[in-house]
Amino acid sequence: MSKLDDRSSGTRGAEPRAGEALPFAADTGPLIALAQVERLQLLPRLLGVGVIPPAVHREVQVESGRPGARRIGEALSEGWFRIAALAGDAPLAELQREVDAGEAEAIGLCLERQARLLLIDDAKGRKVARRAGVPLVGVAGILLAAKSSGLLVAVSPVLGDLAAIGYRLSRQLLDDVRRRASE
Repeated sequence: MSKLDDRSSGTRGAEPRAGEALPFAADTGPLIALAQVERLQLLPRLLGVGVIPPAVHREVQVESGRPGARRIGEALSEGWFRIAALAGDAPLAELQREVDAGEAEAIGLCLERQARLLLIDDAKGRKVARRAGVPLVGVAGILLAAKSSGLLVAVSPVLGDLAAIGYRLSRQLLDDVRRRASE
């Protein structure tokens, strides 16, 4: 987690080159949650330019009307994220047997492009990513890194905001995050 504050450069909005290592790939849930609680800006500040696979992009498109979708569209326009597709389908078919399309493509991108991290909170997706050896972080880890980097004064108010929008984090995780944040 200490490497979360490393900055990565990237070309604004450009498609990553095949074989290019990626700073991080993201699944839909954490993006929408952070956008809804107005904390999406933490990602580029902590992790650099991220990538989202086409399936995640479809799930968060502005036209979808999903909460947070407009902010994610703005973040794409601002160059905080790039859309990147898998070069091949080999790992995708196997992954899609276990998780949804967005999670499968995000995990596949991490495997194919050796992304430093996968931003994901879905329990099944995290299990599959761990089994594949993909380093991961969730919204709670982002909030802790933001506090330790001085980007947040406290995590508890943001955790409350996440609860208010219905974003599910276990009581055990919430207690652990508050303890680690000394709150």
